[in-house]
Amino acid sequence: MALMRRGDWAAAWRLSDETVGARRGQRDWTAPRHLQPVWDGTPLEGRRVLVRCYHGLGDTIQFARLLAPLQRIAAKVTVWAQPALIPLLATLRPAPHLLPLHDGTPEAEYDTDIEIMELAHALRLTPSDLAGKVPYLHPPARPRSSDRRLQVGLAWRAGEWDARRSVPIDLLRPLGAMHGIALHILQRGPALTQRPTDFGVESGCDDVFQAASRMRALDLVVSVDSMPAHLAGALGVPVWLLLPQPADWRWMDGREDSPWYPGMRLFRQERAGDWSAPVLRLLSALQRAPRSPSIRGAS
Repeated sequence: MALMRRGDWAAAWRLSDETVGARRGQRDWTAPRHLQPVWDGTPLEGRRVLVRCYHGLGDTIQFARLLAPLQRIAAKVTVWAQPALIPLLATLRPAPHLLPLHDGTPEAEYDTDIEIMELAHALRLTPSDLAGKVPYLHPPARPRSSDRRLQVGLAWRAGEWDARRSVPIDLLRPLGAMHGIALHILQRGPALTQRPTDFGVESGCDDVFQAASRMRALDLVVSVDSMPAHLAGALGVPVWLLLPQPADWRWMDGREDSPWYPGMRLFRQERAGDWSAPVLRLLSALQRAPRSPSIRGAS
């Protein structure tokens, strides 16, 4: 993780090779799926590869970009993905063979398998390999609003499994009163009960494919480290990401940008648990952002 945070991914993969070798192909099928190592080091070239999507929706969206290079070297690629993502993943170019994930065994013939996040290791990914690879998901776009205000989507609460990533909604209330901004609430689930009644319009959707189409009509997405941020990045929509301290390894250390998503800007906590400084920086940057033409290309 330290090597990944520093951006020395080549060294990280060498250590990962040792880990895979030490397992000697043994798997712990009793562990929760997202904790199960899958790949046993078998080369992927020329083989029928099953890609298992055992992590969150955002993780699958982020690593789905690696399916294209995998398809270039494998004989066949089958992706066993979360059912909610199947219509969206079908817009990949080229689209792989997709099967809905369930609690049983996959209905697919394969020579070797791998979890989707392990593709970074198997393909020896480096930060420079990520440049210029967005958008890579292509759902149809909703018509853009004729409103000349900046169309900004907002998600403030992450999954309950990591409450550190969530931002108190009261800190973000100035967004709703900011001149020249039309605020769209992308948040879903119980957190919607925190939303003040006069705070933006609800533009989110429980259907991920429809949510992606709506998101394409926005100028900017402001989000915590959760699925909406990855969805915006994969669609090529500029996204400003609020990050806790310490942040997840994939955002690395000491950066305000991300090689994963060229249109992404990072606003990090300076002290663990204190959102005041990054939120203030974000609000200040948004005050200075161009209103017309859109922020696209100016983020």
